[in-house]
Amino acid sequence: QVQLVESGGGSVQPGGSLRLSCAASGRSFTIYAMGWYRQAPGKQRDLVASISRAGNTNYADSVKGRFTISRDNAKNTIYLQMNSLKPGDTAVYYCNAEVANMTGYVLEEWGQGTLVTVFS
Repeated sequence: QVQLVESGGGSVQPGGSLRLSCAASGRSFTIYAMGWYRQAPGKQRDLVASISRAGNTNYADSVKGRFTISRDNAKNTIYLQMNSLKPGDTAVYYCNAEVANMTGYVLEEWGQGTLVTVFS
């Protein structure tokens, strides 16, 4: 009963910025760690950034210093501010969350993805 919906993707030129959002909706759930993954054409899905409920963050080396992940626990939403975008950042970006139901059972949930295209 939990759905993750990404938004904010689009097409930009190198050096541009985008802000992605991922909102979780449903009933009787608690979100712990959340993260952003991306999958470029013909490539595997890789972690971009993650954030714990307490706000501890982790970034892939390729985006350190350019991307910032944040969350609003009250809104069950995370964000990914992407600056200084490069053509190599082109991918479908997926939201991921550790979700616990009211019994405490934890599942990993995925959004449907939002496309980011950086034209060279």
